Amino acid sequence: MADAARTTLRTLTATFHEHPPPPPPDNPNPLDWPDYDPARARAATRTGEHESVLTGTAEIDGTRAVVIAFEFGYLGGSLGRQTGDRIEAAHAHARRDRLPVVSLVATGGSRMQEGMLALTQLQRAARQSALTRAAGLPQIAVACDPTTGGGWATLGAGADVTLALPGAQIGFAGSRVRPPDADPAAYTAEGQLAAGAVDAVVAPDDLRGTLGDWLRLLTRPATEPAPVPRPLGRTDLPPTGWAAVRRARSPERPRAAAYLADYFTERRELRGDRAGGTDDGMLCGFGSHEGRTVAYAAQCGTATTPAGYRTATRLIGLAGRLGIPVLTLVDTPGAANDAAAERAGAGAAIADLFLAVAGSPVPVTTLVVGEGGSGGALALAAPGNTWVTPDAYFSVIAPELAAAILKRPPDQAERTADQLRIRPQDLVELGVVRGIARQTP
Repeated sequence: MADAARTTLRTLTATFHEHPPPPPPDNPNPLDWPDYDPARARAATRTGEHESVLTGTAEIDGTRAVVIAFEFGYLGGSLGRQTGDRIEAAHAHARRDRLPVVSLVATGGSRMQEGMLALTQLQRAARQSALTRAAGLPQIAVACDPTTGGGWATLGAGADVTLALPGAQIGFAGSRVRPPDADPAAYTAEGQLAAGAVDAVVAPDDLRGTLGDWLRLLTRPATEPAPVPRPLGRTDLPPTGWAAVRRARSPERPRAAAYLADYFTERRELRGDRAGGTDDGMLCGFGSHEGRTVAYAAQCGTATTPAGYRTATRLIGLAGRLGIPVLTLVDTPGAANDAAAERAGAGAAIADLFLAVAGSPVPVTTLVVGEGGSGGALALAAPGNTWVTPDAYFSVIAPELAAAILKRPPDQAERTADQLRIRPQDLVELGVVRGIARQTP
């Protein structure tokens, strides 16, 4: 389609106001590339555009944003010097007017006819993205078909939230430069979702609503801590440490999904660690609670993998930059401790999460809703603002493992649980948590 960019814009907004383009360079053909000038003229005639991106301001489902839209029909959506000029001007406009940036990316990469001058536009794009990030403004990218090369490695994968259209070709290596034996599924929107490189694959008909949700959620900073969720399970306290363990491990106990559904009226998920991994046992995202946005990172009762910790770290870092308070839900028997986890950098991933929570510029509220297993759970807990439900426990390590470390027989696990003082009421008395979550009236 010759005007794909404008067609996409019309599905997203009726209020796109195009920015005036920056003045062209004195020499638009710096390498004196044969046929470059006629090629640009043909592209302009075919698409109605004079560059591979158009920029402007639009209201998307109620929220104003600066939009950068790629026109793939113009020289394959390639990035040249004038593309860089327009991207730079768009980000400057966003920072001046305090607006989020939405990039609709469809590109094959850098423009060959401008050589290294084209390649350095990636540095310009990255610089503008960094300045917009430092200004506390969110950036959302939509990877269209195709999104490859430096456009993917800057505006696409470098966004705070990355969405993708179904079946889109996405990857740093374009189709003409991949190894002949490369698995084609790895270079698709669905493959990138499985690898943790995009947050969601969104059908075109749903894109406007999805972008609108994300823009609303990410543009509502707040200063107050997230309120403590109400407990959804039992409200009586366990009589013994082992009773607390059994209650927390009960399959009938409410899990993170139930707490998130009860707490938020709407939410959107951040998925993946941007390093090749996902963990379905760590739910991260942003939601609306009583009319304001709260970020969340929630363990789901399974052993947390390095990808899960890195995803939570990513979530907390983004919330900190945008000024959005964080809620964490602790529920894990501990960190994954198999060889695969060690090879994936479990220690470093947990360390980074400890640092992210400790150094967060926004308030973090934690509720222990089930098992609090050792450092794998503590990494997600807010120092000084951790609460516990009546059907949860927190321990230096699982009682069975503590007994083994102390060289006690297995039948001493129950006695060890009592000695560790891991019940909710014990944790309050010890000063480990602030209090026990109670039902609201």
